This record gives sequence, C-alpha cells and structure tokens, in this order.
Amino acid sequence: MSLHLLLALLLLFSSSTSAAAAAASFSLSAYHVLQSYNFPIGLLPVGALGYVLDPATGDFAAYFADTCSFPLESYQIRYNPTVTGRISTNRISRLRGVSVKVLFFWINIVEVVRRGNELEFSVGIVSTSFSIENFYVCPQCGCGFDCSAAGDAPAEDGGKVNLRSSI
Repeated sequence: MSLHLLLALLLLFSSSTSAAAAAASFSLSAYHVLQSYNFPIGLLPVGALGYVLDPATGDFAAYFADTCSFPLESYQIRYNPTVTGRISTNRISRLRGVSVKVLFFWINIVEVVRRGNELEFSVGIVSTSFSIENFYVCPQCGCGFDCSAAGDAPAEDGGKVNLRSSI
C-alpha cells in the first residue's frame, strides 16, 4: 500500500471518527426537544436527567432522580421519576407519569395540546387551558414557580406567576 493511500485512509478515518464524536457530544436536552415540537421548556420541571425519543413514532420517556411535586395555583402537580408519552408538533398524547391533585384525588394528565398561545391540559373528559407565557421557565420541585434563587424557599416578593386559565 502506498504512503499516500495510507495517509488518505488515516485522514478519512480520523475525520469521520471526530464527526461522529461531535454529533454524539451534541445531544439535545429534554427541554430542547420540547422546543423542537413547539412546546415551552416549562412543561418539565428543573432536573430532567435525560430522555429517550423515537423520532419515527414520537414515543418518549423523560427521567428524573425522584418524584417531583409542586403547587400550581390551587393545584398540586406531581411528576413520577419516569414520564412517558408520544410527542408531535403541538401535541403530547398518551402521557403517563404526570398527575394533578384535585380535592383529595390524584388524576392523570393524559394529553397536552398547544393551540396558538394556549396550552390545553386534558385529564380525559375534562380539560383546562393556560397561557403559554406561564411556561417559559421551568418549575422547581417543592416550590414550583414560586421559588427564590437560593432554593426551595418562597420568593420574598411572593414570586407569584399569574396563571390564566380558561376552563
């Protein structure tokens, strides 16, 4: 084998290896994936450890270290350590692992649909809508959207997010 051919093969191999390494190092976060389907990052709380996504079907799973719950207006929201569903542009269906406490009962949120600047959350036969503005930031476990920068303590100014619902 000639020296030129050997160098060409070595160069080709090293450039394809570095391109593959660069592609592997540029993996999107779960929050970026939400944005790529036209959803705001605030649908997931802070702390997503990773995710898997089948781009052909939209089936996904997002992973958290533990169960995460937080208040949201008069509701309590809970994320299981694994959240699964099927995502497509403006729609998350077959959702499992996210629930809302209504009175004394936990009810599964099964679908989220974006309609313009509104997000519609469905628990099956009943749904409610909120302005997308309310989800531009990620809630934190324990305190939701009412957190100080130092942790889970409520913000000094109340830090309330004005969630507009259209039931």
